[in-house]
Amino acid sequence: MKRIIIPLILIIALASCHFDKNITTKAKTPDTKKSDAVRIANDSLEYEVIIMDSGFSTWLAGRAKPRGFYSETYLENKNQLYVSEWNSRVMQPQRYSRDLYEMQISYDRNIHYGYEVNYLIYNYMVYFQITNKQQLAGFVPSP
Repeated sequence: MKRIIIPLILIIALASCHFDKNITTKAKTPDTKKSDAVRIANDSLEYEVIIMDSGFSTWLAGRAKPRGFYSETYLENKNQLYVSEWNSRVMQPQRYSRDLYEMQISYDRNIHYGYEVNYLIYNYMVYFQITNKQQLAGFVPSP
């Protein structure tokens, strides 16, 4: 299984090219002081997304648009734009803070990650932009 570490906060492990509907979501135990985690996985672990950022799971539950609100194509297109801009900023540490943009994200538009993976990445990018007052694709989207 390949592991791709995405900036201090998001880890995506990819192993195959489709996503099963048997999904579990877990939050870390309450004793975690620095961050909470949202974990999305299926039984065969074809894809796994773990997002660790203080406040993200609460934001996702309370402010994000519900699953099914956006089409998968919309999410894929937005993720491609956001990830491209993110990676561009990683390569310009003199211009953009290393605290925000630590490392590149590997997101391949030719791989079918499935709705849930794209939904989480998209919502993390929206959350990141709002909470850090950043604009990755021309404007900060509304939650």
